[in-house]
Amino acid sequence: MTSQRPVHKDAYMLILDAIDVGVYKPGDRLVESDLAERFGVSRTPIREALQRLETQALLARDGRSLIVASLDHSQLAELYVVRTELEGLAARLAAQHATDEEIRVLRDMVEGDRVLLNDPVALARTNKRFHKQIHLASHNRFLVQQLELVHRSMALLAHTSLAAEGRGAMALQEHDAIVVALEARDARGADLAIKNHISQAFTTRLKLDSEELDLGH
Repeated sequence: MTSQRPVHKDAYMLILDAIDVGVYKPGDRLVESDLAERFGVSRTPIREALQRLETQALLARDGRSLIVASLDHSQLAELYVVRTELEGLAARLAAQHATDEEIRVLRDMVEGDRVLLNDPVALARTNKRFHKQIHLASHNRFLVQQLELVHRSMALLAHTSLAAEGRGAMALQEHDAIVVALEARDARGADLAIKNHISQAFTTRLKLDSEELDLGH
């Protein structure tokens, strides 16, 4: 008789997912005992996960405490430079290597998102899935890994640019342009369309950040 082994919970992924969905936001303090209780995991894997997240600069030291890191203006600009180039490469490769079914899924995503234009939180979730689908459609595992690292850092942004007035509708048009290029197997067009999409998102985010600075004075 064989005994079933308990399902192992990955403390690192549990904490990472919680940051990604906004349970823990930039500046929030993470306490070992609280995390262990929340996730039903012993403190040792929690401690190891926190050390790993600190090494990856997703957590920062505040005295003796660990807090969710935040990105300053320069770090944000650097992140978007890298993201733009990697996403452009993913779009080019997807135009060349994606199956017809993968492109059809992307088209269905765009059409399905039309009912979410007044729900920026839901749009932010579907936006992540849309980009992830393009990454997978590139059929390049090493590129997918690098983009996962970039998108982990995106979790350190306190709010979604899709919350800006009118941004949801614009983003949907931009997604549509990306899919049109992919449907045409137009690698250069897909590259330009996704880079324009990310540029517009970055511009919107900078405007939101500047408005917050104005409100703080």
